Amino acid sequence: MPLDDPKNEHCKPLNYVEIFDNDESIGLFRIIPSLTRKLATINEIQYHLEHVITTLLDDVLFQYHQRSNFTTRQNIEYLLSQQTVQNWKLGQCDFTRYFHYSWENENGLLGALFSIAEPFDESYVWTWDTSTYPWTINLVKPSSAITCEIRYAKNLLEIEREVDAANIVNRIYPLGAGEGVNQLTIKKVNANSEYLEDSASIANYGLKSYVWVDRRFTDAESLKANAQAKLDEWSVPKVTYRVKAADISSITGASIDELREGKLVRIIDPDVGTFEARIVTEAKADIVGAPGDIELEIANKTETIGTTIADIERRQEINEVYSQGATNIDSREFNDNADATHPAIIRFYLPEDVVHINQMLLSWQTSKFRAHSRSIKGGGAYVKGSTVQSKSTASGGGTTATSSSGGGVSKSTASGGSSTRTSSAAINWMDGIPAMITGTEIMETGGTHYHLIPGISNLGNHTHSVQVPAHTHSFETPDHTHNVTIQPHTHNFEVEIPAINIPAHTHDIEFGIFELPETPTSVTITVDGKSVPVTATSRENFDLIPYLTDANGMIPRGKWIEITIKPNRLGRITASLTSRLFIRSQIGGNY
Repeated sequence: MPLDDPKNEHCKPLNYVEIFDNDESIGLFRIIPSLTRKLATINEIQYHLEHVITTLLDDVLFQYHQRSNFTTRQNIEYLLSQQTVQNWKLGQCDFTRYFHYSWENENGLLGALFSIAEPFDESYVWTWDTSTYPWTINLVKPSSAITCEIRYAKNLLEIEREVDAANIVNRIYPLGAGEGVNQLTIKKVNANSEYLEDSASIANYGLKSYVWVDRRFTDAESLKANAQAKLDEWSVPKVTYRVKAADISSITGASIDELREGKLVRIIDPDVGTFEARIVTEAKADIVGAPGDIELEIANKTETIGTTIADIERRQEINEVYSQGATNIDSREFNDNADATHPAIIRFYLPEDVVHINQMLLSWQTSKFRAHSRSIKGGGAYVKGSTVQSKSTASGGGTTATSSSGGGVSKSTASGGSSTRTSSAAINWMDGIPAMITGTEIMETGGTHYHLIPGISNLGNHTHSVQVPAHTHSFETPDHTHNVTIQPHTHNFEVEIPAINIPAHTHDIEFGIFELPETPTSVTITVDGKSVPVTATSRENFDLIPYLTDANGMIPRGKWIEITIKPNRLGRITASLTSRLFIRSQIGGNY
């Protein structure tokens, strides 16, 4: 603008300017630098403008941001929500993809926003509408129909074609975040192959391999999708056309003569030939003096050398602040007694920021059960006495015969004899009565008695004198046995238990190391409930990784892992667990 133009007062840095091409609005821009030139014949101020899409560079993505299993729309809206001032909103979005994205310490939201579409395997175009505020950004599928035409002797002014086959790549080895053996590859999502290739391109141009590294990627699926998009572009020679043409749509009124960025154009030239390509850039040197003169760049690839260099610089800058991680060695020791019901238990927590588990090795051995003392203190006690009644088991009874006896003759001991006299009494004798009197003897008190003899009167009181001479008695015992019968019966008995009083006391502890004479002969090992087919009582560097993986072949993070070693009898277990873990410190970011 002329130096003395009064409108310069409004052209302050970062002020907004809307540019028109005739009556058509080209877009909204903001002023960045300005250059004042005052020469002999020139007095002007030159203003450099940039599209307001660059306002997305005003904010940052601080620290780590991860997005998994979200749609394309949700990811775009998430990035736009990070604006301090909500200048932009999402309008049309023609794609629904579920790629995994992660960003860390991004300077500006624009680079992260454009990276969302990089894994797409089809054409896409970012468009915007700045006629209303907040401004609207769209991610659309460009039309695959020919919507404009450049023809020799009609609107074609100049044409250049450049074919660049020097940078053909038809086999790509993609690498993502990490380092060394821990660097992310696509093997798990690419049939265990570390590369992608284009067979047709290899047949035409020979094998051209390339290791493509972009440490922004932490997900294998996203890494593969981006690598495939790169391979589609790089596997054929890059053909670029630079065309100068006349936009005569304002004269003809026909849309086929309207040349705009993003359109698919058919170019017809008798020498170059007829081909179709997409307009990737458009430029006008003078929209006032020569609005119809337009310079177009048409290529079979949407990526230009400028965007490639800018992307490389951006990746180098981001890689400096991206956390790549490091390998850590974690060693855990275990020593304790165990038996068949009380196994040795080794528990440890596997953090969420473990990117890769290089190794997890278990070593163990068994030895004799070990104690460190033989007795303990006692506090005394009182035991109350009691009476216990009990009954014997019932007996069924029975009959038992003694041994037989042969009989015999026995004599009593000898007797010396004696003379016995009754008490005295008056006796009247009658003639003719024999000396031996028989009859009934009547006893009376005091030994006095009398005899009643029939036909004879009372003899009166009298006494008798009886003489017993010395003599023995003989008796004979015949052969015989004795039978003893015992009836069914029980015996009851009662036991008295006296009270016992144990006074408080202590036992001296015998300190020392005391071992059982035997050791376990086998062990049973489980890892998170999975049985390990090893029963040996000792082993070194046994790989546990196959017993930690789930149905998808992955080891879950953010959980406790439990290892049990159970001996078949009392013993001592000594174990060591050594893990080599690749950890990237990204916990605590936004999700």
